[in-house]
Amino acid sequence: MYSNDTRQVVGRCPFIIIANVKPDTKGADLGRAVRLDKWLWAARFYKTRALAAAGIDAGKVQVNGVRVKRSRGLEVGDQIRVRLGPYEHIVTVRLLTELRGPPSRAAQLYEEDREGKRVREALAAQIKLVPPAFYRGKGRPTKKARRDITRWKGED
Repeated sequence: MYSNDTRQVVGRCPFIIIANVKPDTKGADLGRAVRLDKWLWAARFYKTRALAAAGIDAGKVQVNGVRVKRSRGLEVGDQIRVRLGPYEHIVTVRLLTELRGPPSRAAQLYEEDREGKRVREALAAQIKLVPPAFYRGKGRPTKKARRDITRWKGED
C-alpha cells in the first residue's frame, strides 16, 4: 500500500476486500488545490457538478477576475464571481472541500463580499417590484367565456 493511501481491509474472509475510505477530515483543506467545479458544487452554488461545469464553460464564473476552466485548482483566498441568472455572487474562498454537506457547512466555505451582497439584494428588490411581462391566465376559455368573447367582438 502507498503512504497516502486511504484504503483499508474490510471484514475477515479468505478473500481480501478493499474499500475506499475517506479521511475523517470532512473534506477540509488538506494542503492541495480543489477543482473549481467540485468546490462550486460543494458550496451549493449549483445543484450538480454537471451544472457547475456548464456554468464555468459558459463563462459565468471567474476566478480572480479571469475566465477559467472547470479543472482549475482553487486555493484559499481566491476571489470568485458567479453569475446565477440576474444575480452576481462575489465570494472569497475560506475553506477547500470536495464533499457536499449541509447548507450551514457550505456557508462556511466562503465569505461573501459586502458590496456584492448589497447590490444583489437591491436588484432582488427591484425585480420583485416589476410586474410580470405577460398575463398568466387560466388557459383555455370555457364555453360560456367563448360566447361572451364573441358577443364582445360583435361577431354575433
